[in-house]
Amino acid sequence: MKWKSIINLIGIAIGSLVTAAGLVFFLIPNKIAAGGVSGLATVIYYLVGLPVGFTMLVINIPLFLTSLRKLGLKFGMKTLFGTIMLSVFTDGLTPIVTPLTYDPLLASIYGGLVAGAGLGIVFRFGGTTGGTDLAAQLIHKYLKVSIGQSLLLIDAMVIVLAAVAFDVELALYALIGLFATTKMIDLIQEGVGYAKAALIISDHSDLLGQAIINKLDRGATALHGQGVYSGKEKDVLLVVLSRSEVARIKDIVYSIDPQAFVIVTNVHEVLGEGFKDISE
Repeated sequence: MKWKSIINLIGIAIGSLVTAAGLVFFLIPNKIAAGGVSGLATVIYYLVGLPVGFTMLVINIPLFLTSLRKLGLKFGMKTLFGTIMLSVFTDGLTPIVTPLTYDPLLASIYGGLVAGAGLGIVFRFGGTTGGTDLAAQLIHKYLKVSIGQSLLLIDAMVIVLAAVAFDVELALYALIGLFATTKMIDLIQEGVGYAKAALIISDHSDLLGQAIINKLDRGATALHGQGVYSGKEKDVLLVVLSRSEVARIKDIVYSIDPQAFVIVTNVHEVLGEGFKDISE
């Protein structure tokens, strides 16, 4: 358990470093305030000259202290660690690196992707970097606004502030950066979508289940279903498989029941036998 905690802290530190790289190499030097505390700190940096990392820490500490009871001690310590690491790395990298581009479009896209990748790594190891997550929880608690709406409200306010402090065009680039960050976080959290799930509705579910086990070497789960129009009861087979097996399962189903109804959809992450270990 001790090693698990150490690995989590190392993962949070690496994620914080990657996030800081996205800020320092792309977003901050191009005045891209892509929402959140880092975006607010970027605006403050250009208005009054305070370092971005220091400003993020100053904003995050009171948010952290206010939310500590809700976070719990263990998760709270991870949040504090991530918050400090991101601030230290941001101010530590700023004087020693050279921005990779001064094209605002490239900066918003790649800065958002790199920062999002870093945040996704932090989340995967059970931490956060504070910021909008903590603020959203406080808004939710005291104003009874949902977490999702609170996050949207905070990011919108920061981008509007950027439009006033800089110009509308940079605020539009900030929206692109925010979108890229969000998508990359989801990608890191949920995976690339390497697996597929098939739902098979058929009058011959027993035969199909045996064929899937014997010919595809996959398990299947029978879900109880009932047709709304006909009122007829039948089993719905749920099968999770790899992309390369989609064509084979279609052939299997067609050979047994050409009238079957089949739904194939993407699955972002599969844990368990035949796929990724559940402890990963």
